[in-house]
Amino acid sequence: MRSDNAKSGMQQAPARSLFRALGLTEEELARPLIGVVSSYNEIVPGHMNLDKIVEAVKQGVAMAGGTPIVFPAIAVCDGIAMGHVGMKYSLVTRDLIADSTECMALAHQFDGLVMIPNCDKNVPGLLMAAARLNIPTVFVSGGPMLAGHVKGQKRSLSSMFEAVGAYAAGTMTADDVEDFANKVCPTCGSCSGMYTANSMNCLTEVLGMGLQGNGTIPAVYSERIRLAKHAGMAVMDMLKKNICPRDIMTEAAFRNALTMDMALGCSTNSMLHLPAIAHEAGVEINVDIANEISAKTPNLCHLAPAGPTYMEDLNEAGGIYAVMKEISKLGLLNLDCMTVTGKTVGENIAGAVNRNTDVIRTVENPYSRTGGIAVLRGNLAPDSCVVKRSAVLPEMLKHEGPARVFDCEEDAIDAIKGGKIVPGDVVVIRYEGPKGGPGMREMLNPTSAIAGMGLGDSVALITDGRFSGASRGASIGHVCPEAAVGGPIGLVQEGDIISIDINANTINVLVSDEELAKRREGWTPKMKDVDGYLKRYRRQVTSADKGAVLAD
Repeated sequence: MRSDNAKSGMQQAPARSLFRALGLTEEELARPLIGVVSSYNEIVPGHMNLDKIVEAVKQGVAMAGGTPIVFPAIAVCDGIAMGHVGMKYSLVTRDLIADSTECMALAHQFDGLVMIPNCDKNVPGLLMAAARLNIPTVFVSGGPMLAGHVKGQKRSLSSMFEAVGAYAAGTMTADDVEDFANKVCPTCGSCSGMYTANSMNCLTEVLGMGLQGNGTIPAVYSERIRLAKHAGMAVMDMLKKNICPRDIMTEAAFRNALTMDMALGCSTNSMLHLPAIAHEAGVEINVDIANEISAKTPNLCHLAPAGPTYMEDLNEAGGIYAVMKEISKLGLLNLDCMTVTGKTVGENIAGAVNRNTDVIRTVENPYSRTGGIAVLRGNLAPDSCVVKRSAVLPEMLKHEGPARVFDCEEDAIDAIKGGKIVPGDVVVIRYEGPKGGPGMREMLNPTSAIAGMGLGDSVALITDGRFSGASRGASIGHVCPEAAVGGPIGLVQEGDIISIDINANTINVLVSDEELAKRREGWTPKMKDVDGYLKRYRRQVTSADKGAVLAD
């Protein structure tokens, strides 16, 4: 056992004295030591229940003959961090989580790990750590929140942000907004739509790193506790069979994840996180394969914010395995990939049943014949940008209009809520990329303001920042190269005509190459003054099309 390095032999007698100080018995020290990585905290609604998940995992590990030992991981609540300097500290935590988990796991020589994440950067950060460490590891998330109910309709966090825009437009009262605030987030758990947290928990299940139900069983269900116990048992089985993350997270597994990303209509943030996780697993994902996969993968689910269904509905309809079973009919999944169950993908999904074809459409009757995410290119984004096509209204799949240019998110929000953005406009928010932000803030506030102001069917938004999975509409992010490193988005001027064709995968500013070259003469990208971790992060972070990983 790896843990023998820390606990066996005369050389490690001092370490044994410290293990005894923890209250561990000889019997416990004789067993494999399993690190239980707890993301519990009291600031993130998706994490406030993780103490119960931790206790269930510990029971599962102990029942299967291991000794569970808990250590922490951090997590930021994107919704609470949204719209101010706090959002600069969201994406950057992904790497802090990966690095600190690596440090803890190797310093203490754990034999295996059970990762307990739930929210946006916490899930990919721990997946990155798992790939890097390559010791037997199982994931079990805290589960999604139940949908809220306002005036007889199911609602979620995205409708809360849009309510603020509706208030600015004069179509909702302050009392209406407060009614939403009291009801849209009724339980603990990751917010109830197919936002980033739930996208990544579902894709963890697809990758084979989580058990069935990891992505969809609601946080408040006792079934989630049972799942956590089985996760603790599963890591012990993996240890016996010597199944490790890199046996699971292969190139074929990542192609499966991208395929299901398209079928489910996941958050555009998945296009940041999957390449970063793959990089740690020794697999390189080029964003170009997203369009290749999307071209042959039908979009089967329209969960909030794209449609009126929620994670609880997907769970009742059969969950991720049922969607995988549908997609497998087209031969688009590699069914031979290994998983944490010790079985292949094909074996896992063999008995899956689609119980509600209104929630999980069949491959014969998809929402669209192509996938939920599209990668665009053009003279505005030579290296790519990303849009959640499944959440774009049909009339906005092709759009042309004048640029309304802002060098930060706050200025754009003021203009939108101030009524200065009109139908046909293309809002451009720049200097919000990985280096320019720094930290690549999510733009849920401006996208929600556009929707709340009734402009969702007539205004597009383009940014070198990124979007929350709760964003909808013609919201195009991850523009590369970003403005801060000299990208063409930094050269766009007020009134320039921007042409977007999502189905054709193109995005261009209708300005000649000669004019752009002239603008570039003497132009210097802006760089914000930052200190502390953000300063170090900006120095190391790569572009969004590379997953915004940190350069060695």
